[in-house]
Amino acid sequence: MSDPNAPRTDLPATADSGAIGVMGLDLREGKTAPKKQIYSWALWDWATQPFNTVVLTFIFVSLYLTTDVFLPADIQALPTEDPVRKAALDQLASNFGWGGTIAGLVILLIAPVLGQRSDAAGRQKTWLAIGTGALIASMLGLWFVEPTPTLFWLGVALISAGQVFGEIAAVSSNAMLIGIANQRSIGRISGLGWGFGYVGGIIALILVVVFYSADWFGLPEDTGLPFRIIALGCAIWAIVFSIPIFLNVPEPSLGRPERRVSFFASYRLLVQDVIALFRNRETRHTGFFLLSSAVFRDGLGGVFAFGAIIGSSVFGFEFLDMVIFGVAANLIAGLSTIAAGPLDDRFGAKRIIVFALSSMIVAGLAVFFLVDLGPIVYWIGGLLLCAFVGPAQAASRSFLARVTPAGREGEIFGLYATTGRASSWMASLAWALIVGWLGTEFGILAIVGVILVGLLLLLPVKQLR
Repeated sequence: MSDPNAPRTDLPATADSGAIGVMGLDLREGKTAPKKQIYSWALWDWATQPFNTVVLTFIFVSLYLTTDVFLPADIQALPTEDPVRKAALDQLASNFGWGGTIAGLVILLIAPVLGQRSDAAGRQKTWLAIGTGALIASMLGLWFVEPTPTLFWLGVALISAGQVFGEIAAVSSNAMLIGIANQRSIGRISGLGWGFGYVGGIIALILVVVFYSADWFGLPEDTGLPFRIIALGCAIWAIVFSIPIFLNVPEPSLGRPERRVSFFASYRLLVQDVIALFRNRETRHTGFFLLSSAVFRDGLGGVFAFGAIIGSSVFGFEFLDMVIFGVAANLIAGLSTIAAGPLDDRFGAKRIIVFALSSMIVAGLAVFFLVDLGPIVYWIGGLLLCAFVGPAQAASRSFLARVTPAGREGEIFGLYATTGRASSWMASLAWALIVGWLGTEFGILAIVGVILVGLLLLLPVKQLR
């Protein structure tokens, strides 16, 4: 009996030639991975989601790092509605956006090359371990971010680093998906992973609610200790739940020694591969999808990166309000993503993406134009936005997996990360400029605008599978 964890040996030697004969999933036609492998792979999303949900979106950034505790004492003492105080808070939110922009540029430069090199060496799990480990280290470092203005940029740097390393790890995790799925199951398994992530975010947020309801168990708040402990908890969570993927999920390939070159030579090889991607009739649609998805995925990321800041700054959500909203948002997102998986397999990923993006544009505009109606608008519009983020993300991953040439999983998903980050300046820069100029309440237009551009670019892309 063959070992289910053994790496695949059925990759064609000419997978990257001018006449690509198969896509990666074609090699798994009729093969079904053990449930242990599928659930172990999905648990990685569960393990790392608290960084996005608790640290980046609903708790650490929106309720700690971008609040008045990081302002100079004289500005903190000003009345809540004082224009100087409000401008200083807007500047914190804007500065956080600049950190995301820098993180995007770093990912732009390194993600596809690292993916390409992991393909050549057959070491997706190695880079998964490096990225996951560095993400965990970034969360551990947040322990040192005490509430003083001089440490604000340390917090921004650590969270930006976490975004970079999390993306590096996600490249390998996405590549490993092709080793456990086939054409008929890719949508369901991709949706399961995203769904697990959202459910993991729910559990993590519930634990935060318990922590808060117990009055932080008597811990002093003047040094930001509760928030720093929450960051440590997210790091420990990631350590525990990321173990199964390393134990149970195989590498997607044995590696490709003929493509092993020096680090800087990898960039030249990458350019050649991208040119070949567009020249080859069978892979051209892969390239065009990479371009179109780059833009709308940046908008999807902006919903969670900046949405909670809008909730707290514009709609006045307090700590418990934001946590409850976060639990509801992740629950809705998780359930909608899991439910959309079978629809992806039946109707195709592109239809799921187009419907989700269109619905998000409508919901986002409603939040902006109906802002005077108060928090109820954010509850309804914000939850609708979250309901469609997950299906769009999962369908994007399954779309790309369907059209990825065999033996180039890491490279293509590295390009997926890179093209996404190539346009990541759009949401974060638009946020930074618009919020800095007009105020936080206009930030939703930056997010909606990016999603709209991405949708328009996606419409001409053909789905061949």
